[in-house]
Amino acid sequence: MTRPRDPSPPARRAKWLTPNVRVLSGVSLLQDTASELLYPILPIFLTVTLGAPVAVVGVVEGVAEGIAALTKIVAGRLGDRYAKRPLIAAGYGLAAVGKVLLAVAGSWPLVLAGRAVDRVGKGIRGAPRDALLMVDADPAYRGRIFGFHRASDTAGAVLGPAIGLGLYEAFDHAIRPLLLIAVVPAVLSVVLVAAIRENRTPARVSPAAVAGAAASEPLPSRLRLLIGALTVFSLVNFADALLLLRAYELGLSTAGVICAYICYNIAYAGLAYPAGALSDRIPRHLVFALGLVCFAVGYIGLGLVDSPAWVFLVLPIYGGFAAATDGVGKAWVSDLAPPLRQAAAQGLYQGLTGGAVLIAGIWAGLAWQGTGQLPLLISGVIGLALAAALVVGGRHLAPAVPETAVAR
Repeated sequence: MTRPRDPSPPARRAKWLTPNVRVLSGVSLLQDTASELLYPILPIFLTVTLGAPVAVVGVVEGVAEGIAALTKIVAGRLGDRYAKRPLIAAGYGLAAVGKVLLAVAGSWPLVLAGRAVDRVGKGIRGAPRDALLMVDADPAYRGRIFGFHRASDTAGAVLGPAIGLGLYEAFDHAIRPLLLIAVVPAVLSVVLVAAIRENRTPARVSPAAVAGAAASEPLPSRLRLLIGALTVFSLVNFADALLLLRAYELGLSTAGVICAYICYNIAYAGLAYPAGALSDRIPRHLVFALGLVCFAVGYIGLGLVDSPAWVFLVLPIYGGFAAATDGVGKAWVSDLAPPLRQAAAQGLYQGLTGGAVLIAGIWAGLAWQGTGQLPLLISGVIGLALAAALVVGGRHLAPAVPETAVAR
């Protein structure tokens, strides 16, 4: 059921691209440029340069995401009680430190430490940042706001690998210099945090009273059910590093893997905003289900193909999964969360799903055995089944009271 149209679209249109949306999107773009410069080469760095077994790739990424998951839950609760901007600054600062550790790593345990520090930073900043995206913004535009932020974030995931590919060739296929260069945009993202706005508690309302109200207000049952359902799905959504490893095993060179990853992120960045805006017009569960179909095509496709050329078709389709679920999922959680529990709700959602990714990374890494077809096919089939379940029953997870306005 679509929401009623806004009678004055020009006035409302300015209510979504707020200063915070622009600044936080810029911060995420810089940080993701740094992170994604490294991400497609890390599996190769671990297995080829450092000589780690394939299972270590899944364990490193799974443990890193698990640490981020636990941190997100704590940071979400803190974000509803205290100032959010210092948490965001600390999160991006730790991410920069984590990249320094990767640059000097001589063995896979130090890579794990670097990824862990980086993900602690991600966990600290995520929920407070997502809550501040809605400062001064019209709630009817949640999908558009989160979609724009994800598109900007993922634009960094296009720039980062593109820069990395150019430098990889310029440095005669040396990987370690790329690890050092990635520190620069990470530091710049920390500097930009100073421009974030945060509403202060009115003088007549004490911060302690607001904190107490936030802590005592329960999360609605629909929200808890939604988070539970998305957590179950995350148990089969293992780290993308394993998908890139599959591309490498199919015969792509390191440069080819980076190019394929760029194609994936172009699709993700290009579709994230339209998917978010679409979810402001039609039920979010339908957009999310469409994303799960793209997930199934991506995983099953990579599991079945036997030629590296197919990677350049399958990975962009898989990009539609992230575009239709990442920002849309956060907007969906925001729809159902009470005003004083926005950061806690985002932290719980991102924390539990991240913890499930930890489990997914471990079981998929251990079950990889050669080409990785089995875990890819298992996850793809389950993803398709969950998409069908959302189409049939997702309306029960919609907000009890529809928004009063809709984005034009």
